Formats: sequence, structure tokens, C-alpha cells
Amino acid sequence: FVCLNCFPGFGLALNLQPSVIIIGKYFLKRRPLANGLAMAGSPVMLCTLAPLNQFLFDNFGWRGSFLILGAILLNCCVAGALFRPIGPGTAQVKTQTEEGKDALKVKITEDGPVESKTEEEGEKDCFEKVNQYLDFSLFKHRGFLIYLIGNVLMFLGFFAPIVFLAPYAKHTGVDEYSAAFLLSILAIVDMVARPATGIIANSRWVRPRIQYFFSFAIAFNGACHLLCPLASSYTGLIVYSSFFGLAFGMVCAMLFETLMDLVGAARFTSAVGLVTIAECCTILLGPPIGGILIDTFGDYKYMFIKCGSVMVLAGTFLFIMNYYNYRMLAKEEKERKAKEEDPKSVRTENEGKKNWNKDSIQDGPELEPLKEKGVGLKKEMNGT
Repeated sequence: FVCLNCFPGFGLALNLQPSVIIIGKYFLKRRPLANGLAMAGSPVMLCTLAPLNQFLFDNFGWRGSFLILGAILLNCCVAGALFRPIGPGTAQVKTQTEEGKDALKVKITEDGPVESKTEEEGEKDCFEKVNQYLDFSLFKHRGFLIYLIGNVLMFLGFFAPIVFLAPYAKHTGVDEYSAAFLLSILAIVDMVARPATGIIANSRWVRPRIQYFFSFAIAFNGACHLLCPLASSYTGLIVYSSFFGLAFGMVCAMLFETLMDLVGAARFTSAVGLVTIAECCTILLGPPIGGILIDTFGDYKYMFIKCGSVMVLAGTFLFIMNYYNYRMLAKEEKERKAKEEDPKSVRTENEGKKNWNKDSIQDGPELEPLKEKGVGLKKEMNGT
């Protein structure tokens, strides 16, 4: 369990997330296309991995297969070594505030100990340190919450069909190599779909409303799974694998682009971390739930129906809530522009306050007798 799940999962997290974040740092104008091209690398390996695994297992056993695959994955270290930061490195310069804090620390050390921080201040400092790496204020962001809920729901049915596609083909009477070839077909179509989706998403017609395109891709993915039980022959499974590869590539190409479109590049790093933490639960639950359905009913179709229903529901939820989010953003932008273009209301309000202050300060005619009486009392006290 430790060697096959914990260590590979830890390595995958250190490999995938930095590469996705770096793409967002390097590209802005053609970022959807860059994401699509970068994501096209994984189906290239998936295309050859299924028959390669079968060949390695037959000739070298499972121990030899893992050694060879591990040596192939070590090439990721070379790819990671080629990443470079953007622009020249800048030396850290202390601001006046930081210098003042340093001087205050020196003074406190010279004068002696002072009162220690309260527990609340200590907890606040700890929270600020954690917030530097994980921006929890994103949970107040409307678009981020919509994306998070939709994706958590989607991943309940996202990976299970890939896991059970080859076993389902064997269950229908297909031989092992032909069943493994279905994953290769899926990967080939996926490899073409990801950059193609990036090109479409980068167009001026789709990019302003890319969240709708992403919602459609998820619902389309779910529809493919719902129709899979109708594919009883090997030809039908090839058609299903082709459409599944197309839908899978569309979702993967826009998975992180839509998140950056919502939260921006500055908060993207924290957003990816928080989303990944939340999604891990449903990613882990999806295949076991599918396995339970297969064992309970003795048929694979209920697993595909479950996955398809969940993904159609997630796509519908994202479409409706993104429509609401776009409406609210347009309304907020309209109100902001109205305030900027019409400063008369603000000016009138400020002038009214000034006039009210002047009226309250100036002495009216009814206060003149009191004023003269006050002057007379002052003269008597001075002896004049």
C-alpha cells in the first residue's frame, strides 16, 4: 500500500501541480492553448502504456515491470530541471516598516523583556503564516465555491470508467490485448482533443464565456457513460472509447484554465492547492463505489449509469450557477462604472455635509444677545 499508493501519489502531486502553475505564470494571451498542449502529453503515454504494461508483465513479471516504469518516470526530473523563473532574480530590499520593526526588536532586547504576546495574537500570527501558502479567503469567493462544488461532484464519476473499461470489455468476451487496446484508442483521441479544445477555448467567441464550455464538456462526458451500456459488441466499445476520449480530453484541457479564469493568476497557486485537497476525497471514493455496485448487481452497467448521472448533474449545476455568477458580475461591474462615471452624487453629498457644518458653526441672529452678554462678563472679570 505504501509503495504503490502513498509514494506515487506524493510524487504525482509534486510533479503535476507545479507544472500547471508554471504554465499560468508564463502565458496569458494564449493560456488555454498552452494548457491544452501541455495536457496532451499524458495521453501520449497512456496511448502506449496499456499494451506496454501487458507486454512487460508477460515478459518480466510485475517486479520487472515496476522497475522499468520507474526508470521511465525518472525522466520527469530532467523536465523539472529545465524550468526557469521568469525574469532576472531581484535582491530582497527591506522596507521602512521592516527596518522599524528590526529597530524595535533591538530596543526591546536592550531594555529587557516585555509582556509576552497573548494567545489570540499568537494564533493570529500562525493563521497568517498558513494563509501565505493557502489563501482561505477564497472560500468567500463566489466563483471559486461554484467551481469547487461542481468539481467535487464531477470527480465521483470521472475516473471510475477508465478503471473499469478494460474489465468491462473482458466481461463481454473480449480478449486481453483487445481490451487493453480500447484504452489506447481513448488515449489517441484524448491526445488530439486536448490541443483542439485549447484552440477553441482560446478563441474570442468562447474564452469570455469559457465556464459554459467547461460545463458542456462535463455533461457530454456524463452522456457518454450513460450510453455505454448500449455498446454490447467490440465495435460499440470502440465507438464509446472514441467519444469518451474526446469528452475526457475536453474536460482535462479546461480543468485548470477555468479555475484561473475565476480567481486570477495571483491566487491560482492557493486555489489549486485547496481544490486538490477537496477533490481527493471524491477521487478516492469514485472507483470503490463503482466496484461496490458491480459486486452488488453483478453487472457493469450500473457503474456506468452512476458515473454518467453524477457527471450530467455536475455539468448542469455548473452551467446554471455560472450563468448566475456571470449575471452578478455584470451587475457589479455596471454599478461600479455608474459610480465612477457619475461623481455628482458623491460631490453633492460632500457639499451638503460642508454646508451643514458651516451653518452649525456660524452664529445666527438669535445668538447675538448671548454673545454680547458673554463679552460683558469677560470685561467685568478683567476689572475693566
